Amino acid sequence: MHHATHLVRNRSCPALQVPGILGGLAALGAGVWAADQFGYINLGLSGKVGPALPQLESKRDYEAVRAAIESILDVEDYDDGSYGPVLVRLAWHASGTYDKQTNTGGSNGATMRFAPESEHGANAGLLVARNLLEPVKAKFPWISYADLWTLAGAVAIESMGGRHIPWRPGRADKDDATSCPPDGRLPDASKDAKHVRDIFGRMGFDDREMVALVGAHCLGRCHTERSGYKGPWTNAPTTFSNLYFQELVNNKWRKKRWDGPLQYEDKSGELMMLPADMALLWDKKFKQYVDLYAKDADAFSQDFAAAFSKLLELGVPFSPAAPTT
Repeated sequence: MHHATHLVRNRSCPALQVPGILGGLAALGAGVWAADQFGYINLGLSGKVGPALPQLESKRDYEAVRAAIESILDVEDYDDGSYGPVLVRLAWHASGTYDKQTNTGGSNGATMRFAPESEHGANAGLLVARNLLEPVKAKFPWISYADLWTLAGAVAIESMGGRHIPWRPGRADKDDATSCPPDGRLPDASKDAKHVRDIFGRMGFDDREMVALVGAHCLGRCHTERSGYKGPWTNAPTTFSNLYFQELVNNKWRKKRWDGPLQYEDKSGELMMLPADMALLWDKKFKQYVDLYAKDADAFSQDFAAAFSKLLELGVPFSPAAPTT
């Protein structure tokens, strides 16, 4: 077969003839573009071809981070034997500051690393979770804190029996406190149904999503040295389940007699509910979803996974090529 040779002359050096240079450059350009799009190389701002940047790491690398997080969850001498609940709280509080009107706050930036956000009353005790993840960050320095914190929350839910939480990378860390959200954007446990709607509505959630997200109270417990409140919501505080809603609906609750803030307790005095929890019972629109989740564990698990994934992504400018894990 005869192959035509195309000649291109260089005007500064007429004798130079380069066979097929235009076709070759076109092919090279297409190949570099494709490699960049699929994360095999990174062009960066300089336009130079180089090794893939950390944010373009493959799913396999994020699976390694997941495994590292799972390996530090269970510790007998911490609370109820697991750091899972406090990692969920870290992801929740890092993300729950989002304001849809101003597009500020949210998980992007990991601004809780800085004061004043790190010192907000709602974030008391979360230094435990942030410090816990430092060895993971040191092992995988290419992952941002913002991605690490949210991934840790997703992994914790799954490790405690919840559904898979769709998660994707793409959050970047801020360098200082200038982007810290104002205090008061997170839910206040002492408030009523109107407050719950105001806080969650500011983020863009509807009533069903709000109730599903509050269902995270199936995990963990309150500490007097952090929130002022005391005790767990369920008898299985390291297992993701619909027990929170079952207790809320089926148990009998009375005001706790003590020197602390108003909270409710069952007859045993072992379990507790906060005023904002009780508000879900007393509000008719919220109550329908409380009843649904108390009866249907699958509905709760499915709705929570969707709402929690949405929470973790609020305000994050993801790349279209960001993989979902």
